[in-house]
Amino acid sequence: MSNDIPIDFTELTQLTQLGIQPTSLDFKSTTLESDHYVCVRESTGAGNSVAIINLKNNMETTRKNMTADNAIMHPKEFVISLRANGTTLQIFNLGSKQRLKAFTMDEPVIFWKWLNDQYLGLVTASSVYYWNVFDGTNDGPIRLTERHHTLSQAQIINFVAEPDLNWFAVTGIAQEDGRIAGHIQLYSKTRNVSQAIEGHVCKFAQILLPGGHQPTKVFCVGNKNAQGQGNMHIIEIDHVEGNPHFQKKQVDIFFPPDAANDFPISLQTSDKYGIIYVLTKYGFIHLYDIETGSNLFVNRITADPVFTATSFNDGTGLLTINKSGQVLSVEVSRDKIIPYVLEKLANVPLALSLASRGGFPGAENLFQQQFQNFLNQGDYTNAAKVAASSEQLRTQDTINKLKNITPQPGQISPILQYFSTLLDRGTLNKYESVELAKPVLQQDRKPLFEKWLKEDKLTASEELGDIVKSYNDIALALAVYIRANVNIKVVSCLAELGQFDKILPYCQQVGYNPDFTNLIQNLVRVNPDKASEFATSLLNSPDAQLNIETVADLFFSQNYIQQGTAFLLDALKNDSPAEGHLQTKVLEINLLHAPQVADAILGNAMFSHYDKPTIGKLCEKSGLFQRALEHYDDLKDIKRVIVHTNVLPNEWLVSYFGQLNVDQSIECIKELLANNMAQNLQVVIQVATKYSDLIGPLKLIKIFEDYKCTEGLYYYLSSIVNLTQEPDVVFKYIQAAARMKQTKEIERVVRDNNVYNGERVKNFLKEFPLDDQLPLIIVCDRFNFVHDLILYLYKNQYFKFIEVYVQSVNPANTPQVIAGLLDVDCDENIIKGLLMSVLGRVPIGELVEEVEKRNRLKILLPFLEKTLEGGSNDQEVYNTLAKIYIDSNNSPEKFLQENNNYDTLAVGKYCEKRDPYLAYISYSKGGNDDELISITNDNKMYKYQARYLLAKSDLDLWNKVLTGDNIHRRQLIDQVISTGIPELTDPAPVSITVKAFMENDLPVELMELLEKIILEPSPFTDNTSLQGLLILTAIKADPSKVSNYVEKLDKYDPQEIAPLCIDNQLLEEAFEVYDKFELRNDAMRVLVEDIMSLDRGEQYAEKYDTPELWYQLGTAQLNGLRIPEAINSYVKSKNPENFAQVIEIAEHAGKEEELIQFLDMARETLREPLVDGAIINAYATLDRLGDMEKFVAGSNVADLESIGDKLFEAKNYKAAKILYSTVSKYAKLATTLVYLEDYQAAVDCARKASNINVWKQVNSACIENKEFRLAQICGLNLIVDAEELPELVKTYEFNGYFKELIALFESGLGLERAHMGMFTELAVLYCKYSPEKVMEHLKLFWSRLNIPKVLTACEAAHLYPELIFLYCHYEEWDNAALTMIERSEVAFDHNSFKEIIVKAPNLEIYYKAIQFYLNENPSLIVDLLSVLTPKLDLPRVVRIFVKSDNLPMIKPFLISVLDKNNSVVNSAYHDLLIEEEDYKSLRSSIENESNNRFNKLDLAERLENHELVFFRQIAATLYTKERKFNKAISILKNDKLWPDLLRTVAVSKSTKISHELLDYFVETGNHECFVALLYIAYDLIEFDYVLELSWLHNLGNFIKPYEISVAFENQKKLNEVYKDLKKRQDAEKKQEDEPTSQPLMITNGQLGSAGLSYQGTGLGFQPTGAGFGNAF
Repeated sequence: MSNDIPIDFTELTQLTQLGIQPTSLDFKSTTLESDHYVCVRESTGAGNSVAIINLKNNMETTRKNMTADNAIMHPKEFVISLRANGTTLQIFNLGSKQRLKAFTMDEPVIFWKWLNDQYLGLVTASSVYYWNVFDGTNDGPIRLTERHHTLSQAQIINFVAEPDLNWFAVTGIAQEDGRIAGHIQLYSKTRNVSQAIEGHVCKFAQILLPGGHQPTKVFCVGNKNAQGQGNMHIIEIDHVEGNPHFQKKQVDIFFPPDAANDFPISLQTSDKYGIIYVLTKYGFIHLYDIETGSNLFVNRITADPVFTATSFNDGTGLLTINKSGQVLSVEVSRDKIIPYVLEKLANVPLALSLASRGGFPGAENLFQQQFQNFLNQGDYTNAAKVAASSEQLRTQDTINKLKNITPQPGQISPILQYFSTLLDRGTLNKYESVELAKPVLQQDRKPLFEKWLKEDKLTASEELGDIVKSYNDIALALAVYIRANVNIKVVSCLAELGQFDKILPYCQQVGYNPDFTNLIQNLVRVNPDKASEFATSLLNSPDAQLNIETVADLFFSQNYIQQGTAFLLDALKNDSPAEGHLQTKVLEINLLHAPQVADAILGNAMFSHYDKPTIGKLCEKSGLFQRALEHYDDLKDIKRVIVHTNVLPNEWLVSYFGQLNVDQSIECIKELLANNMAQNLQVVIQVATKYSDLIGPLKLIKIFEDYKCTEGLYYYLSSIVNLTQEPDVVFKYIQAAARMKQTKEIERVVRDNNVYNGERVKNFLKEFPLDDQLPLIIVCDRFNFVHDLILYLYKNQYFKFIEVYVQSVNPANTPQVIAGLLDVDCDENIIKGLLMSVLGRVPIGELVEEVEKRNRLKILLPFLEKTLEGGSNDQEVYNTLAKIYIDSNNSPEKFLQENNNYDTLAVGKYCEKRDPYLAYISYSKGGNDDELISITNDNKMYKYQARYLLAKSDLDLWNKVLTGDNIHRRQLIDQVISTGIPELTDPAPVSITVKAFMENDLPVELMELLEKIILEPSPFTDNTSLQGLLILTAIKADPSKVSNYVEKLDKYDPQEIAPLCIDNQLLEEAFEVYDKFELRNDAMRVLVEDIMSLDRGEQYAEKYDTPELWYQLGTAQLNGLRIPEAINSYVKSKNPENFAQVIEIAEHAGKEEELIQFLDMARETLREPLVDGAIINAYATLDRLGDMEKFVAGSNVADLESIGDKLFEAKNYKAAKILYSTVSKYAKLATTLVYLEDYQAAVDCARKASNINVWKQVNSACIENKEFRLAQICGLNLIVDAEELPELVKTYEFNGYFKELIALFESGLGLERAHMGMFTELAVLYCKYSPEKVMEHLKLFWSRLNIPKVLTACEAAHLYPELIFLYCHYEEWDNAALTMIERSEVAFDHNSFKEIIVKAPNLEIYYKAIQFYLNENPSLIVDLLSVLTPKLDLPRVVRIFVKSDNLPMIKPFLISVLDKNNSVVNSAYHDLLIEEEDYKSLRSSIENESNNRFNKLDLAERLENHELVFFRQIAATLYTKERKFNKAISILKNDKLWPDLLRTVAVSKSTKISHELLDYFVETGNHECFVALLYIAYDLIEFDYVLELSWLHNLGNFIKPYEISVAFENQKKLNEVYKDLKKRQDAEKKQEDEPTSQPLMITNGQLGSAGLSYQGTGLGFQPTGAGFGNAF
């Protein structure tokens, strides 16, 4: 964009480069609420997401998955508003991840927008709302008004509000009369009135008018009316009384003729500059001045349409997004707007107004001229106003001018008018504020000054604050200093006001670090508590950098122990190792002065790095024995202190032992036991209990035993005995308890404890004389020492304890007790009595087992009988009684049969060897199948087994005995058949038995069984199931018997037996079964399907003559393809049910003549499309077309179309034509006519059918028969379908009809449905068959072509001009340029090539083009390079021409790019100049600092030996520039270039070189240069060296002027030194005469009290001599 336009235009970013899809770049998906965020809603297959681009943070892009259908960002905060389903509104703070608001509307929100930073505006179909988002409540939107009816059909595009939220405007656009019309609803909240306005854009703004004391509010509206004219209205709203009236402005908005559909899309205002920005859909930006309505500027900023815009840079500009994704900003150029208005618009008043309002530079001369003119005219009022209007005139110089003007009597002072104007317009600058403050404060009008300060009318500065402070108003000065950020004086004022609590927050806020130590020192003297609080607060500030020790000494030196301690406690709270000495210090001081404070500090464990031994000793001296122990590590010290148990808390002392190691703990316990055991025993027990695991129970037991402290040992062990896992500990506790006579405790331990060694405890209790043997009984019971216990008790006559054990302790061990008594041969009466005493509590089984081992079961008989009398049902009792009855043969059979409570298995096992029959009874009663089968097999009791099996009727049991592995099976089956079955009357066992025989595959045995049951008289002879089973078994086992059984038996089920016979190929038997039971149909099915005898079937049908049999026979005959016979049978059956199969088979076999007979029969009862269709097909097949037409014309239900298709497939086209004509199927009829070679009629039918496939078929037929006119008619209907083009073209080309094909496409271009494919194909055809027409076609229709396809065709046809033409229009500039290069003989044009090459993005092509021109068009190469200059790599270009030795060819080009200051270019240019010996140009180039990038030393070396002196002179110049002075001087000496030589010495700034050159001039006698050098190198040459040379070579006359100059300067310097010395002496004298002034506050301490303070503290350290008043 041009440099002289008055706007700054910038592309901030390209959204597509940030990953935004182009499909999302529209008004609904992309929202722009401010210049902070762009919010884009994207929809993908994975779901919806929102992309947020932060324009203020390097285009940071954040993506969130969201289901909302619309999202907008807050103008400033990272807050997003989401809308789902139109009604659900949610607002989230993405930074804090909080939901701010949520609400569900009653109707969908169709548009919403942020009105300001607080309020969100919403528009629904019927209403307008606004919503306070940040009010901290859950309130929903507030309804403002109804939506105006003019917006009912409009798309809402904007919603704006006036800052005070009194005025609102909703904008919508709608399609009306072929244009986009705009409608605005303007609503006044105060009046509750809406007004409809025609307009596309609007905005509320405000401007301070000349003479106005408050801004004037205006409403700006932009519109494009129905006539296509644009206009803008600027109207004042809410006029402020006292302000000048704003005249309504109406101005035109220009729309170019080629932008007829353009309209305004955004209007933004800059209140700061008073400028309106209007942006249109097509990217035109219009700038207007609000005050005058003048148009400032119009230009187009983007070629792509824009769809959204907002304000930019705090409202001073406009930000927009176009459809290609560019984010563009437009802003008034501060440096260019005023020159533009002055030069382009020639509007001086407008320029002055803008410069005054916006502070734009560029009008300084105008303001200065006006100001001076008014001054000269004495019009001071206007002069003051002009000065106040220009930022450049508001200087100290202007103020001084106005101050020096004396006003006429009765007139206001110009300076006051100046200040008054500035106060009305805004804020005074630094100089103005100072000058205004002086008279105001002198007049003591501080309230007015404060008012201006609060209203930001004054610019705060340090000078202004100093002036205010000089009037003794520190608070007001503080306010000024704060605003001016004069931090040191702010802190000073806060300290003077005593507001120390505000100092630190202020310093943190502004990042200032004052001298806090000095502040604290001053505060300590005034308020120690406040000083401590302030110092403590400073600790939290990392910037305070306090010296903690110094500050603490400030308090302690003044004996403020409490305040100093409080400060140090807070300062040392981090417990840092580096602060150990301070921790020690604070503890020492408090132990000496306030031990309770030290105790509290130590109790809170605040410190850990102080000197613990020292503090421990001080604690012991202070009587803080607990704290002393906490600090002692030496065992002697610990033992010395720990015995003071009378003052040490027991709980603490016990916990203290946890800090000691094991050895220390043991020694301390011993010390406590050795010193006053009675007093310390409780503590020792607690310590031993708590640290038992650490010290070890055995060590502690030994300590107690060594000090003979049984009581301590007992109580210690009592606390751990329940937890220990040491058997020895438990044993020691039992011993101690025994000695303490604690029998109950021993009883508890031995009962509950699981750790002790039972054997050891048992032996101890047997040896220790306890009165109560219960503990021993418990131990023996738990560890199963019952036998030993009984022997011990029996031996020691403790019979009572035996009863106690059995009756009270463990009756369950009675069997062991009885066994023990039996083993010691105790009296049976005692045993029986003992048993009777525990009746019902003894485990019978175990008792029986123990007694049975000793063969004494009979001794239990009274006990067992008594147990039964007591109602016991214990099985063991009955088992034992059974065994006793069996052994005694006391009616055992009766007991076993009648009693149900014994264990049949156990008793049966007991009986097996004694009596097998008794075992059988027991097993049978208990259902012990396996044992019963085993005993009966072993003893050959098969009869009993057979009876048991039949009675049990258990199929699994049957399977077990009938298995092939059973050697007893045959004997058992014989007993079942001979004995078991005849005894039965219940059919269930028989059924189970039969099933068992079947499952075990015993068909022969089963037949024997069934014959026994059925053929012999029995209750089961007529059983249907058994008869069927017999036949079934015979079928499987002996088929020869089946026929006999079928004949003899008549109770079986034929429907069951006959299918089984069929399955087993007993077909005749099956037929006999069906025939016997008169099942005729089934019998027929067997004949025709199984036996497959159609003749017997026909005989069978004739025998019984039923329709069913005939139908069945007909079906079978049809399946056997005996079609005439089948049709005859069907006719006899009168049943057409199977018509579909009959039709299908008959038609397939060509039996249409016979079929007609069947179909006539079928039509008597049926109306089926298939039947009628078959008749039509039969007539057509038999060529009875007349009958067919007659039938078709009559009533029928045939599907004529499908029949026609069938005939068509059979190539019966005449019949098909009749049917297609009848049903008007033109598509198929057309195809049929093609086959009948009636092409004209086929085309007519195709036209009626209007079907692509039909057109294709007819077209192909016409082409094949060379009916090109008809083919073209068909082709025109095909080419409009792009998908049909390839095949159609292929057909024509295959047949070689190229002209006809081209004529077809040329005719089709005028069709309404002509599409890109047609134009493209025609272009391809031209390329192939008519190349001369290609270019004309391309020029006419290039925009409607598929260019890539035509490119391929042109390239194949070698049509290179046409190819280049297409490349250009397809914007493939690379290929266009390459083609022109490669085919230059036919396609090259220089002007065209220049236009193409500059647009090529591939830089390599540029160099190919250069090489091409170099080879073929060298005269034009400079012209080419001039075009490509901005994009070329200059060094590479130069190397190309250097390599080809053609560098002179591009000299004009090199000159044109010298301003690039490229080293390669510069060197090449220098080479050319050297070659041309153009030393003037070379010197000019070298001396030009803008071309200083080249190797100067290399060039100098090349030039120093050049034959021309001018080049050697240039070499010396280069050496000088590179500070190679010796080389330069050498060249200049040789060539006697004295002026250059002198300048080189001056540049060198070297005394050594100057002296050497002086020597050279003296030696060569060049006195003129010698004198000249003295002045040129005046500051470099040493005076004494010159005098020496003069004396040696008699040059006094030559150096005399030089000597005079040196003497003059020396005298001048001496005078200055003397003058300075006199000033110093006068000042010192004046200072001695003045009295000594008051010392500064910062060092003014109490000189005489410092030593006393230290003595008074008693801290035990000497004053340092630094600080606190000791410095003086």
